[in-house]
Amino acid sequence: MLEFQRAVLDSLRQPLEAGVVSVARANAHVTFPARVQLIAAMNPCRCGHLGDPALACARAPRCAADYQAKVSGPLLDRIDLHVEVQPVTAADLVLPPPAEGSAEVAARVAAARALQTARYAGTVVRTNAEADGEPLMAFSSPDEPGRKLLAQAAEAMRLSARGYTRVLRVARTIADLAGVEGVGRIHVAEALSYRRQAPRS
Repeated sequence: MLEFQRAVLDSLRQPLEAGVVSVARANAHVTFPARVQLIAAMNPCRCGHLGDPALACARAPRCAADYQAKVSGPLLDRIDLHVEVQPVTAADLVLPPPAEGSAEVAARVAAARALQTARYAGTVVRTNAEADGEPLMAFSSPDEPGRKLLAQAAEAMRLSARGYTRVLRVARTIADLAGVEGVGRIHVAEALSYRRQAPRS
């Protein structure tokens, strides 16, 4: 992702928020649907070896801060899940396969999507990611321990209103994947673990 210029990346902000792309020209103004699932990857720094003393460059960790600063805070705020992936070693390649395979995960995802289709039947909302206002509060409000955790995290992490809403949506989806009716503290905690704060310049 960071091989693109910052201005290009920031141009994604409005389409990700509104689900449409508007193209304005002198003689016309056209709007296209753009409900997408953005999946992006980036190295921690330009050389990709941050955290490895044997391979990291001499400018670490400053090089990482400079590199990651190409992604603005408002763009990061619109990305729901941030997952750090450790490098795969040769020893990892001989480990046994995970207990839950792709077919099992796909079945859980399909069940969660079916649950959301039934939940929002008769409305313009199709999935938790589109829920806002009353539907969001009706179905995604956590229990009291979850509410307290979210309130504490919102202050500590300085969550924006957008970030707060996205945490609720992700927590609701995590509960759906677990087959749980209510959103609990554990679901809020996991959703918060996927939030990434903007790098400080």
